[in-house]
Amino acid sequence: MNRSTASNQAKHGVAMRVLFAAALLFAALIPASLRAQVSSYGDKQMGPTNDQQPTVLNGVGIAQHLNQQLPLQTVFTDESGKQVRLGEYFGKVPAILALVYYQCPMLCSEELNGLTGALQMVNFVPGKDFQVIVVSIDPSEGPELAAAKKRSYLKRYGHPETANGWHFLTGTQPNIDALTQAVGFRYVRIPGPDGKLTQFAHASSIQIVTPEGKLAQYYMGVEYSPKDMLLGLDEASSNRIGSPVDNILTYCYHYDPQTNTHSLIVARIVQLGGFITVVLLGGFMFLMFRKDYRQGHTAPSGLQVHEPKVNG
Repeated sequence: MNRSTASNQAKHGVAMRVLFAAALLFAALIPASLRAQVSSYGDKQMGPTNDQQPTVLNGVGIAQHLNQQLPLQTVFTDESGKQVRLGEYFGKVPAILALVYYQCPMLCSEELNGLTGALQMVNFVPGKDFQVIVVSIDPSEGPELAAAKKRSYLKRYGHPETANGWHFLTGTQPNIDALTQAVGFRYVRIPGPDGKLTQFAHASSIQIVTPEGKLAQYYMGVEYSPKDMLLGLDEASSNRIGSPVDNILTYCYHYDPQTNTHSLIVARIVQLGGFITVVLLGGFMFLMFRKDYRQGHTAPSGLQVHEPKVNG
């Protein structure tokens, strides 16, 4: 290798190190800058912010009422418009209970998506081995919305023959209150900017219920382990009660009536932007290093390499 080639490779190596440092700095600054823009926008719209928990969350949470009997006498309306007693879904097999509302702009869909995805990897069959009971906490919602949600998630689950094991219910405020209080599901109603659109500040969890209608297990958040769900259903089928889990809550609360947005959406966009940045820069750097490696192991055109002669 001549002196000129070595000098060029050294310069190229320095350039690549500079590029690498710049890539890391760029990847770190992009999310930070976006967060700063979000914070600045929020300050302009809502005034000064702080790190304290929003007041609205004082009335939001999930108390784990293990072994609590559900109010099986309460009456709801199913997705077909039929009046049903909650107790009709119990007596033989356990159930998975989800408290949501069907017009929720984000978290409830995430919760039901997580539930459906986990059930796809569980070899128990809805309607045969357990029931899926989804109840709206919004008394203004009716069977039409419930039916649309059932069609959507039954299609997502991929087994239309299990339709009799999926139940999407709506109800009156007294019956909703009786159920949510038994579960320990505390939420707060948030009026919309026009006085009509109503949203709810609430946390996310699903509950496993025994065939007798007693709360056996809570699973927090919006993603659920198929293994844990299988174990929970198996234990609940024998009317065994599980243990409390860490009360790490996922909230749907940061509704801004002036902008009609959720900070969770913004946060995920920021995270996605940072991830894409790292992937793109990482791919570019890989290609550059690969090119440099090939050039370093390829003899220049026209250069002949002679083996040294050995006198013998």
